[in-house]
Amino acid sequence: MSARLNSAQPYAIGLFRAVLGLLFAVHGAASLFGVLGGAAGTNGGTIAAGTWPGWYAAVIQLVAGGLVLLGLGTRGAALVASGSMAYAYFDVHQQAALWPIQNGGELSVLFCWGFFLLVFTGSGAFGLDRLFGRRAAAEPSAERQPLAA
Repeated sequence: MSARLNSAQPYAIGLFRAVLGLLFAVHGAASLFGVLGGAAGTNGGTIAAGTWPGWYAAVIQLVAGGLVLLGLGTRGAALVASGSMAYAYFDVHQQAALWPIQNGGELSVLFCWGFFLLVFTGSGAFGLDRLFGRRAAAEPSAERQPLAA
């Protein structure tokens, strides 16, 4: 049983990455463009451009979420996304109460730890990171090619 689960691990990570990235990107799109109900607390509207920290967080959500969804630069995008959610939790939510269930910060905590996990696991299966990694490994580097006489 363990061997089967271990062989499926890259696919489970790839699916987890895609779902997490999609949810994060949609959250950013809602805040920036007012789609799918708009930004929280704006009655279906958007966050004003340049507003700190909401607008910048929404840009990070859209861009990092899209990159994680595609599996492109997954580790770096996940690190930025995780850090932004840690900031959101400690700066916004924890002021109200200690525990996430009390302060409404469950989503920030889950996103933070989900992206933090991806920093260490990478993109898993189906990510563009793997496609470009294979392509780069297949191409001989200029350093290993013999010089033409």
